Amino acid sequence: MVRIVLYEPEIPQNVGNVARTAAATESELHLVRPFGFRWGDPRLKRAGLDYWPHVRYLLHDSWAAFLAALPADARVWAFSTRAERSLYEARFRPGDYLLFGPETRGLPEDVLERFPALRIPMTGPVRSLNLAVSVGVAVYEALRQRRASVS
Repeated sequence: MVRIVLYEPEIPQNVGNVARTAAATESELHLVRPFGFRWGDPRLKRAGLDYWPHVRYLLHDSWAAFLAALPADARVWAFSTRAERSLYEARFRPGDYLLFGPETRGLPEDVLERFPALRIPMTGPVRSLNLAVSVGVAVYEALRQRRASVS
């Protein structure tokens, strides 16, 4: 199982779309407060459609609370446009945590210093991909690697 972590997400539609990806891949979704929206926001529910009952999600009241709940042997990969290492250089294992930052500012430096950082390669003139797209790219790469190692 892949574990998706959204650190202080700001846009409810992105969280809803990530929840759909989590449901489609049977990934666990961790949401770290504060959020840039109310948990009951209708845009969150609408983006997640009727898949919310199929999403295994955990709400963490703070970054400190998430870290306290993290198993000692957890492998966490932090995604950032500022990372030097490509997503395709990482070797994912079942149970890995894929950590993504807020849409407008990304992960803070202290978080990026704590965990290995990865970037999603882009060849065009854009600065970054949408959060939900980034999560999808990373989750499906982790699943692809797992499937390749099992086959």
